[in-house]
Amino acid sequence: MAIKTRSYSVDGKREMTMDEFERWLKRFDEDKDGKISKDELADAVRVSGGWFARRKSKYGIQSVDANGNGFVDDNEIKNLADFAEKHLNVRILHL
Repeated sequence: MAIKTRSYSVDGKREMTMDEFERWLKRFDEDKDGKISKDELADAVRVSGGWFARRKSKYGIQSVDANGNGFVDDNEIKNLADFAEKHLNVRILHL
C-alpha cells in the first residue's frame, strides 16, 4: 500500500493534497478509533519506503501530539502533514 500520488516534484518528493494525505493516513488506522498510534504511523512510514520507521514514528508522535495523549487525532493531522514534509519525503500541495 504505497503512497499514491499524482506526481513527484523535481526533488523526488511525493506530492499529494491534504485530502489525499488524510485518506492515505486513515488506511493505517487499524483499530478504526480515529487516531493514529505510534505503531500505525510506523507502518505508514515503512510502507512509504521510509527507513527507521519505529524511530521516525516515535519522533513524529512526540513532535505533533499537541494534547499529549500519545496519538495523532483529527486535530493534529495538519501537524503530521508538516512533519511528513520535513522528514518523510512528502510535499503537501495546498490547492
